[in-house]
Amino acid sequence: MIRSFLTVSTGTLASRLLGFARDSLIAALLGTGAVADAFLAAFQLVNVVRRLLSEGALNAALVPAWLRIRDRDGADAAAAFAGRVLGTVSAALIAISLAIALLMPLIMTVIAPGFLGTGTLDLAVQNARLMLPYLAFAGPVTVLMGLLNAQGRFALTAFSPLLFNIALIAAIALLLVWHADAGFAAWLLAATVGIAGLLQLLMLLSQRSARLATPLRVSFDKEMRSFFAKAIPGMIASSGPQWLMVAGAIIASATPSAVSWLYFANRLIELPLGIVGVAMGTVLVPELTRAVSSGDRDAVAHAQSRALELATGLALPATLGLIVLAEPIVRLLFEHGAFGAEDSAATAHALMWLALGLPAHVLIKALSPAFYARGDTMTPLLATAKGFVVAVALAVLLGHVFGTSGIAASIAAGAWSSALSLLRKGTAAFGFSVDAAARKRLPRIVLAAAAMGALLWLTAGLLPAGAHGLIRFLVLGAQITAGIGVYGLLLHVLGAASWREAVNALKRPA
Repeated sequence: MIRSFLTVSTGTLASRLLGFARDSLIAALLGTGAVADAFLAAFQLVNVVRRLLSEGALNAALVPAWLRIRDRDGADAAAAFAGRVLGTVSAALIAISLAIALLMPLIMTVIAPGFLGTGTLDLAVQNARLMLPYLAFAGPVTVLMGLLNAQGRFALTAFSPLLFNIALIAAIALLLVWHADAGFAAWLLAATVGIAGLLQLLMLLSQRSARLATPLRVSFDKEMRSFFAKAIPGMIASSGPQWLMVAGAIIASATPSAVSWLYFANRLIELPLGIVGVAMGTVLVPELTRAVSSGDRDAVAHAQSRALELATGLALPATLGLIVLAEPIVRLLFEHGAFGAEDSAATAHALMWLALGLPAHVLIKALSPAFYARGDTMTPLLATAKGFVVAVALAVLLGHVFGTSGIAASIAAGAWSSALSLLRKGTAAFGFSVDAAARKRLPRIVLAAAAMGALLWLTAGLLPAGAHGLIRFLVLGAQITAGIGVYGLLLHVLGAASWREAVNALKRPA
């Protein structure tokens, strides 16, 4: 499981790093203001749909269903089931994309009510419509990725999303060389989103992954209706962090540049969340499905315990690092071109509050597979809905008093509301089994992370005032490297991790 986790998290890390490069270039190209707000609001809408479908979300329904059919009826029956899913999802998304295109002015008004009555709304609608072809490609891409994950083939699905960011980076670089007008640049970038989706689909088809889903059919029979009844709630629930960001953007749209500040702050949250959360959703669901189906309680406890250790061990130090080093990280990554010092300060303040919700987001990713493996997608959906309501209600109040930082704090509170709801429901329904090793290691992981956070806080003033370029990069890199080194050493000294055992386990045949 850990080998598969590392494969998925490595691919996700590479994708997120390219995403940082992409967003840094977007900040330099568009800055903040009406054009940037319009583009990012539209891009956020597409990102929500992308996360609904990809990055492990469809695993919540597709992988358990496919595995059950394969084990019960054989490989041919599983391929026929997958063919009906692939054909139906593809046809449905084409129809949905056309409907969304017609309703886009209304949809953008709901997503960004602060744009109403301004030219920003028209820009957002135009950008969003240009991005819509991506959805037609995202459906088959997601199904094919889910089928590969169900077979334990994680490498291709982990690295294929890199094409999305590579295509956008290439377009931005071209626009920067041309010194393109911001409005035209946003238009071209929006059109490139659909091209990126096509490239990802072609990559998967080149590996003959479509053979896993044959024959291709559109069907709404009883089996398909049952599948989608579970798939849709699971997909929505798996995209909880994106829905919370939508909640924040709805309130932030009334304040100039606030949508941009929240977007760039959230991009930093998505690096650790993607590394841990996406891998959890991709690897844990098939692992737990097999354990639950066989009735092996020890295997269930082992999978859940290791997942909780990994989630805590990666999310907690990331949270403390992002809080302590928020401003130098934001300045290094985004303060270029049209993105100024005032934008960096506002983005850093939002990042500190958003980071408080990171452990909750990762906890949700670790807890949800226990429900999905049992065929329950409604409980995670209800927890996501509860968090959304909490985030909106608090954002209305705190956003009015504290501005963008208040909205960011509301998003974090919504995440914790969802996580605690899942924990309570799961404990009552079937109990979350945590083995003795996890009960021993978890407090030590927390202690090691706290010590690392203290080290970063003590060295936070090392960066000289007004430092630029290489100096800023070197000092920040040294702080992060030292923090990681101390954290790893303490994990070993405290007995929370044995690096020799981990390396030996990775060397064993699968």
